[in-house]
Amino acid sequence: MTSSSGASRRQVLAVAAAAATAPLIAAAPARAAGSKKGPKTWDLTVLGTSDTHGNVYNWDYYRDAEYDDSKHNDVGVAKLATLVSQIRAERKGSATLVLDAGDTIQGTPLATYYAKQEPITSTGETHPMANAMNILKYDAVTLGNHEFNYGLPLLAKWISQLGFPALAANAVNEATGKPAYLPYVIKEIRLGGPGAPSLKVGILGLTNPGVAIWDKANVEGKLIFTDMVESAAKWVPVMRARGADLVIVSAHGGDSGTSSYGPELPNENPCTMIAEQVPGIDAILFGHAHTEVVEKFVTNQRTGAQVLLSEPSKWGQRLTRMDFILTRERGCWKVVSKRATMLNTNTVVEDPAVLAAVRGQHTKTVSYVNTVVARSTVELSAAESRYRDTPILDFINHVQTEVVTGALAGTAYAGLPVLSIAAPFSRTAVFPAGDVRIRDVAGLYVFDNTLEAVVLTGAEVRAYLEYSAKYFATLAVGAPVDPATISDPAVPDYNYDVFSGLDYDIDVSRARRPADHPSGPARHRHPGRRRPPSSWSR
Repeated sequence: MTSSSGASRRQVLAVAAAAATAPLIAAAPARAAGSKKGPKTWDLTVLGTSDTHGNVYNWDYYRDAEYDDSKHNDVGVAKLATLVSQIRAERKGSATLVLDAGDTIQGTPLATYYAKQEPITSTGETHPMANAMNILKYDAVTLGNHEFNYGLPLLAKWISQLGFPALAANAVNEATGKPAYLPYVIKEIRLGGPGAPSLKVGILGLTNPGVAIWDKANVEGKLIFTDMVESAAKWVPVMRARGADLVIVSAHGGDSGTSSYGPELPNENPCTMIAEQVPGIDAILFGHAHTEVVEKFVTNQRTGAQVLLSEPSKWGQRLTRMDFILTRERGCWKVVSKRATMLNTNTVVEDPAVLAAVRGQHTKTVSYVNTVVARSTVELSAAESRYRDTPILDFINHVQTEVVTGALAGTAYAGLPVLSIAAPFSRTAVFPAGDVRIRDVAGLYVFDNTLEAVVLTGAEVRAYLEYSAKYFATLAVGAPVDPATISDPAVPDYNYDVFSGLDYDIDVSRARRPADHPSGPARHRHPGRRRPPSSWSR
């Protein structure tokens, strides 16, 4: 087995790429030089990461190989650390802050192993993401919704292991009504060498209110998640009153203004709204949507000020760089200019200190995920699971049906038919012919979802099917079906569910019937055609 820390051909090429791009990195905004023709200026650089999702090494645990996607992206905190070190070295003597916008401790078998197989709450071992991020020396991290996946005790343990604050202003203790976590920090930094003036930077953390739904079992009765816009409006004036000269929001929510759930919770992706509605914010580092937004300016509706926004993709593939030029007027700091650029981690090699800090945990995880757990007589692929009955998706529904049926035995619900629902999360998952390993199974369903049983009426089942069918594009009668374009691009694969335990058809040519759904009325057209298996019917 090849170690990801070895000097692979791609890493050798990355060294050359890093050398070639070094002059570009060095050409960033000048340090506090000032000018004879204008007021003296100083500069500040803020680096941002988000949605690292348990990635430390540039390693694909599901393929047991160095990570490489179709666009040749790399992943991992070790890669991010190299870029951060380069920029800190370039700016030696000048102020540089490093922030993260959340979703850190879930997403890879490495993270799962130290949450479930050897949980840090039981062993006392330092979480690999704490080991890695402490080497990088972040200034603050915001809690993302996936931080709550493994329960509040594990989250608290991870936070205690960090060498920097974890923020979430809108996560409120239900019993006391007070913030459950640190809402913000104000860092006083010196802009230059000895004798240079200091600047107070306020950093506000906002987590996603969807936690109340997605991790209800872990937070119900314990935490309340308030609206991100309202929370920003509450805390930004407090930070300004306490001396913050510059305010940066680190928010785990996208900028689209949309939500994957209904009106029962505050908006899931409100960062544009925060910039528009809350005065006093200079910049927003955001995450959650896993998109790359290099630089976006939003005008605040009350002050007319331009708020800078940036999102650094996912998994450590990108590093946001925000550069601020400041001057002092009548004893107060004023932002002269601000801009954002994006750095790609595939231009550098992994930081050896980060690799060393997590090597033992990485090696143990690689060994674990290569454990053989089953045998398959043929290869089973998920490539066509979106639009065709496939045994690999049947496998998920079969296991879920057996588990729930067993749990209902001896209860009042034992006589009810059990239907199972699964989503085609992956288009690339494969169970090979022969030995099936933990990594094969984990690659099929990468999220640690909670299995729940819900009693439904026949009408509710039909409504669920109608709602799920919005995934498919509508086609004319007799039109050819192209698997590449059969789905609505606005609906991700994981929002399409396949039922087992009953037979049904979805007609791609018919308009959808209005149907009630837990997220509100479904007013989409009824597309698609598939017949899930009935072999597990009860």
